[in-house]
Amino acid sequence: MSDYMIRATAADGQIRAFAATTGELVEFARRAHNTSPVATAALGRLLTAGAMMGAMMKGEEDLLTIKIEGGGPIGGLTVTADAKGNVKGYVNNPDVMLPPNAKGKLDVGGALGLGVLSVIRDIGLKEPYVGQTILVTGEIAEDLTYYFSTSEQTPSSVALGVLMNRENTVRQAGGFILQLLPGASEEVIGGLEKKLAGISSVTELLDQGMTPENILEYVIGEWGLELLDRMPTRFACNCSRQRIEKALISVGKNELQSMIEEGKTIEVNCHFCGKHYPITVEELRILLAQAV
Repeated sequence: MSDYMIRATAADGQIRAFAATTGELVEFARRAHNTSPVATAALGRLLTAGAMMGAMMKGEEDLLTIKIEGGGPIGGLTVTADAKGNVKGYVNNPDVMLPPNAKGKLDVGGALGLGVLSVIRDIGLKEPYVGQTILVTGEIAEDLTYYFSTSEQTPSSVALGVLMNRENTVRQAGGFILQLLPGASEEVIGGLEKKLAGISSVTELLDQGMTPENILEYVIGEWGLELLDRMPTRFACNCSRQRIEKALISVGKNELQSMIEEGKTIEVNCHFCGKHYPITVEELRILLAQAV
């Protein structure tokens, strides 16, 4: 089944919801960055969140970036998403290895440590909107729940998960975001809190064969689930040789001249997808002629 997400409402518009299955895009990211299991889990969670949060944006050209900078051995994560289901991301230290946490799970919180979560929305205004909060646990879902509550004043519940196979490939990945909208009744709030308390993990639901529709029906179906749309989601990088050449031109003539004098082909790598772009000395000379 290809990755996709759904958008829905419930309780006559008192709850808005997103749910996604993202196993394929997380496995693509794992292969592209050759991530360790704990790095795969961390990046996979944030990619899933990025896809759903990107779908919250209105404009076709809007861009969302989520950055986590932590003091733990993983260093940090960066994910970028648009409103069309395209998402990409990378880990500062993809090789990090840690023993399981106290629950026997991949220790994403320990890998990230203390730090800062930043959400940057570029919606075509003069300056992008930037919201920041501290990392509460480093487990990402809890940190995003805290972010929505404190930075956007939207009571939310975020669930994210990545389940690995024994050979360290991705078995399941996905998540959901539930948000209470202004005017939500105490009855709905209390009922939702009780329902969420009984859910063990989103990957367990996916591994039972549940689809995003099934998951939302299970969690909020009793309040009259209304599905609004379904959107494919994928790991998509917009890097290209043309963009790489523009970036090289922007470093200036002196830097380009130094590269040329070294007399070697240079290799520029894309942070997001890991693609390699070799640039020969002759190509550097052509770029030098174009530099200001």
